[in-house]
Amino acid sequence: MSLGQKLHPHLPFLRRYARALTGSQAHGDAYVRATLEAIVAAPEEFPSDVDPRLGLYKTFHAIWSSAHMEDGPFMGDDGREAIAQARLARLTPLPRQALLLTALEGFTVEDVAYLIGMDSADVEALVEEALTEIEAQTRAKVLIIEDEPIIAMDIETIVRDLGHEVTAIAVTREDAVREAMSERPGLVLADIQLADDSSGIDAVKDILAEISVPVIFITAFPERLLTGERPEPTFLITKPFQRSTVKAAISQALFFDQATAPA
Repeated sequence: MSLGQKLHPHLPFLRRYARALTGSQAHGDAYVRATLEAIVAAPEEFPSDVDPRLGLYKTFHAIWSSAHMEDGPFMGDDGREAIAQARLARLTPLPRQALLLTALEGFTVEDVAYLIGMDSADVEALVEEALTEIEAQTRAKVLIIEDEPIIAMDIETIVRDLGHEVTAIAVTREDAVREAMSERPGLVLADIQLADDSSGIDAVKDILAEISVPVIFITAFPERLLTGERPEPTFLITKPFQRSTVKAAISQALFFDQATAPA
């Protein structure tokens, strides 16, 4: 099997990570493209003594660290860069990387230590630092779009434990839009398949047509939203999910949100 074939299954998830790290699809994809270009240009330098996925993320981090430290992050026209810079004044990139790699991407602490070149104990400290600092910075009203009662209750508990307020739990597209217009949320957590066979994707489109709000999609089939053929969600959680994954995604979504930007 060629190196390209080994890496191909992992690319959608690297794009997910890059987008969560940078806060946008365009910026995240640019780093992923640079990573692939580096691998194509010098395949002999690709780490051959580790799992291909680990090697892929290691190469990405080499690109990310170099560009971020020397050139600064990509500049955007949606205001997210200014928000990110305000937060980064209080929280350096390493804690966020450690948090995302463990909670969102599912790497072990030992894997993350390899990826970012630190000891395991330091990685654990970075994760704790990221959770504490970001949660302290961000407070929001959250709309949950989820038709399965047990899952909805679990998500609600996670949201409230983080210090946020749940405005409503909607089970259909119509409910979701009505609740969003009734009390504007600062964050939307949306399932895709809803109670009346309506679509959470359509519900989110309706909401975004009226207000600007960060959205986290929850789905059992993330590959359906990570095709590279159309605009894709920046924040995506795979079912069944870990509570730490939801916490990490919420923290990152609000990290780039204007409503919770540091003064």
